[in-house]
Amino acid sequence: MDSISTKNATVYFNSEVYTELNNYIKTTKPSKIFILVDTNTHDYCLPKFLERVESGEIAVEVMEMPNGEEHKTIDICTGVWEALSEYNADRKSLLINLGGGVVTDLGGFVASTYMRGIPYINIPTSLLAMVDASVGGKTGVDLGALKNQIGVINEGKIVGIDTSFLDTLPQNEMVSGFAEMLKHGLIYNKEYWNILTHLENLDISDLDRLIYDSVIIKNKVVTEDPREQGLRKILNFGHTLGHAIESYFLEHADKTPLLHGEAIAIGMLLETYLSTKICGLSQEELDIIHTGILKTFSKVEITKQDQKVIIDLLQYDKKNSHGVVKFVLLEAIGKPKLDCVVSNTLILEAFDYYAS
Repeated sequence: MDSISTKNATVYFNSEVYTELNNYIKTTKPSKIFILVDTNTHDYCLPKFLERVESGEIAVEVMEMPNGEEHKTIDICTGVWEALSEYNADRKSLLINLGGGVVTDLGGFVASTYMRGIPYINIPTSLLAMVDASVGGKTGVDLGALKNQIGVINEGKIVGIDTSFLDTLPQNEMVSGFAEMLKHGLIYNKEYWNILTHLENLDISDLDRLIYDSVIIKNKVVTEDPREQGLRKILNFGHTLGHAIESYFLEHADKTPLLHGEAIAIGMLLETYLSTKICGLSQEELDIIHTGILKTFSKVEITKQDQKVIIDLLQYDKKNSHGVVKFVLLEAIGKPKLDCVVSNTLILEAFDYYAS
């Protein structure tokens, strides 16, 4: 597959990843190479990755963080910053983030702020990170249970997508990443949505092409609006309620935490219903989206009490302006609408629809 040029970086695929990564190391001659992994990628991905990296005489240090969204915190950043300092990282050092969305988000933020910025490279190992988290330069960490409240937009030098790493993923992580691919179809390309919701017509060899197409969609949006002043907001479809749901289930001990894609799938179903009330989305397309998402994602019980707290969490959404919660909704599949204002009454109605 051809590489994809972003505004400030390049996305490479499979064997080309290691050719270009090694060329970058030879050309730029970093003073040291640091590899950030989590406990899972340390065991399942790092050995294979190190076999392919040609560092020559350059020292390579591996830094390991715990895996899981609950560790995407400023405290973990502090530990990584301190490790970089202890190992004498300087502005010519290179940080390689080998992991899922938590590692690429947090590692990108660490690199963007250490000594006011050192170069970094993302090697995403989860489907979610390949199609979403590692592309576009959004870096950051959570503030308590509030998603991605602290961060900067700063692209790495390279994104390297080696889809063989997907062999290390459990099924639920693959499903989680699939939610973002479905979203790309809903906000940008109806034909792509139709392909994704009829996977029975495909086989595993088609996965690389579907990932590639998802990256193409995200890159087109991000290239046109890198700072999220307008068009890039469409990537937040399903995320206004989805992030609030994810935060709520992460924060409450009596709830089983949801993976990002599981929460976003719920958010997309709720916001699709809202689209019929606000934007004129047809009942036919509501039914199509409902059926398409529930082919892959199971429903989750959300009680009336849960709903009230989730609605309260909407005040922290990053798209808000002047205290008003702004949604991305759909006029039709592939036709999003920005900055939609929705009443709490309608949101509760959407939860009733979801429960039914």
